[in-house]
Amino acid sequence: METGSFSGIFPAAKPDEPPRRGPLVTALGIVEILAWGSSYYLLAVLAGPIAADTGLSLSWVVAGLSLALLAGGLSSPFVGRTIERRGGRPVLACSSVLFALGFGCLSLADNLAVYLAAWLVIGLAMGSGLYDAAFATLGRLYGQNARSAISVLTLFGGLASTVCWPLTAFLNAEMGWRGACLVYAGLHIVVCLPLNLLVLPRGSAIPPPQPTRPAPATSVKTSTPRRRKTTEFVLLAAVVALAEALFSVISVHLLSILQARGIELMAAVALGTIIGPAQVGARTIEMAFGRHYHPLWTMIVSTVLVALGIALLLGKFPIAAVALMVYGGGAGLASIARGTVPLELFGPLGYASLMGRLALPCLLAQALSPSIAGLLMARGDATWVLTIVMAMALTNVILGLLLWLLTKNIH
Repeated sequence: METGSFSGIFPAAKPDEPPRRGPLVTALGIVEILAWGSSYYLLAVLAGPIAADTGLSLSWVVAGLSLALLAGGLSSPFVGRTIERRGGRPVLACSSVLFALGFGCLSLADNLAVYLAAWLVIGLAMGSGLYDAAFATLGRLYGQNARSAISVLTLFGGLASTVCWPLTAFLNAEMGWRGACLVYAGLHIVVCLPLNLLVLPRGSAIPPPQPTRPAPATSVKTSTPRRRKTTEFVLLAAVVALAEALFSVISVHLLSILQARGIELMAAVALGTIIGPAQVGARTIEMAFGRHYHPLWTMIVSTVLVALGIALLLGKFPIAAVALMVYGGGAGLASIARGTVPLELFGPLGYASLMGRLALPCLLAQALSPSIAGLLMARGDATWVLTIVMAMALTNVILGLLLWLLTKNIH
């Protein structure tokens, strides 16, 4: 593959040598924008056109994304182990190819079987190309010093809906939903694949750890009993999975929830746009000041903000605007914590494999929670569902504090 035209912007990485952070994070940021925007956010724009053209029910159209998230979750442990052994370059490059194949297949879908098969391929691409794979790659390359790179990458990811929702709408208007899928297939091959191959090193060696402070005798990374490590992982997995379940429910059912609180549809749509800038703003603040405190505090603040935002949603407009700003800030911090807390608690050795294991409950929660919430809404109302979500958010605050109490005497 010819990559010479990019060499002046993204200098090629040498084998077994971590590349410069600026070019690598910029390249991965572009890849993440297209990966998230063309998959996770696609049906927000195209669900209606796909249903109208294919004759599939809207519920089956949306089920494609749930299937993709399930496939990504089930494949994530294997993805993490592969990154641990071989590095992120082949995995992320493979994700670009799978995205292209999946969207090419999706553009041809004229029945349910082909449609779901396309989403199955896209799901495998999501499992090997979204945040968890990218975080694992950064942790493997930069070890304990990957926190800033992970924070910057989430800033790019936060722009996915901002960039791709208008792009998808434009492509749909100009060439239909099938043409939009073909364009995304082409972008993954022409843009994402060269970037993944160009900036990531070929070698599989892990750089030697460079501790920033002497490791005490009781360090969790060296001498913590296996049972304590297992407990920490279970608590961490519970926090991040519950957070992802909350975010999925809110993202899918937000408009219904706001309307149930007495807010008109157009006002609800306008309020929903607050979340994206709030996420980016919170991530920017964390990137500027995060090095001064343990990333567990980022996670705890995230859970508190999310719970507070959901509690405020039980009020009415204009409190809803403040609620979504607070909630968006918490959601933005959660993405950073998801990558940095495991690195700090368990260290860089085995980080990629651990991120793969951590991704499994997260993606399963993302896949199942909106459907479960939809069933509950059909039996009750959106306010009742929001109350249940509020209880889940408070539970997550407690779990985050338990994780901090378990580790505070060690770190």
